[in-house]
Amino acid sequence: MAQEQIHQMHQPAVEPADHATGHPAQHIGHGSHHEAALKRLRSAEGHLRGIQRMVEEDAYCIEIIHQIQAVQAALSKISVQILDEHLNTCVLTAVRGDDPVERERVLKEISDVFEMVAKG
Repeated sequence: MAQEQIHQMHQPAVEPADHATGHPAQHIGHGSHHEAALKRLRSAEGHLRGIQRMVEEDAYCIEIIHQIQAVQAALSKISVQILDEHLNTCVLTAVRGDDPVERERVLKEISDVFEMVAKG
């Protein structure tokens, strides 16, 4: 997948309300959840560098594929954890809030995420 497509996948469907932080006006900090995600992402990054070395060293193709699948599974797990946290903080706050525009925006984001997954 091209870098621009990956970047676009992570962009909000609607411009954030708070341009200074890049987060919606009602964004809720995630603290330790983000630290855990960063730790897992760093681990996946290291794993990916290991796969690059395997390719450079002409490792057995099936072993490379197994390692790629392991990284993909790790990234999927991180994605699910971040989505779960988002649903239980940002989305919940917006749905309970008084701003119908913000409510629609976060619901559209969730819909877009699932649409992207369905496209594969």
